[in-house]
Amino acid sequence: MTIETKIVSLSSLEYIAYISQDGKLPEDFSGKIGVYAIFDQEQVLQFVGYSRDVYLSLKQHLIRQPQKCYWVKIYTIERPNRTILENMESSWIAENNDLSLSDRPNKEPWVNPIDVKILMTPEERDNYQNPLHEEITKSKILKNIARRVESEILTILEQRGLKTPIRFNPKLKEQGLLDL
Repeated sequence: MTIETKIVSLSSLEYIAYISQDGKLPEDFSGKIGVYAIFDQEQVLQFVGYSRDVYLSLKQHLIRQPQKCYWVKIYTIERPNRTILENMESSWIAENNDLSLSDRPNKEPWVNPIDVKILMTPEERDNYQNPLHEEITKSKILKNIARRVESEILTILEQRGLKTPIRFNPKLKEQGLLDL
């Protein structure tokens, strides 16, 4: 059995601060293939996933769920192998006796772009639903809501000490979505 086929227990891995003391994400995992587990401030498991670029995935998760990303455990492999990654992910979820982590509704906020329509204020919702607004105006309204939500996320991350630059995809904002 090679190291890449062996299932490593989640409990055997060390916690890594999601945001280091110098305000950076774990850059050592840029371009690395692996499985990772994300923990909240109290080190309670929140999400398990795998990626072809762990660093980029961690960055995405941080903007989508900033209050739940404080610690991470990571296991990397040399070559992409979906079976190994999926088995490790399943094993870590089972190890923590929380099968809800694999449920689609629990995974969606972690893996999908932020839909700002569900974050509208009552005033923004009234403005958006006004039948007098044309499509161009609706896209402008969505873009402004996306900018507001983006600003709120960046403020939270700044308060947490993040120095890593975050750039949201400007084209998605008109659709009411936020993603990197």
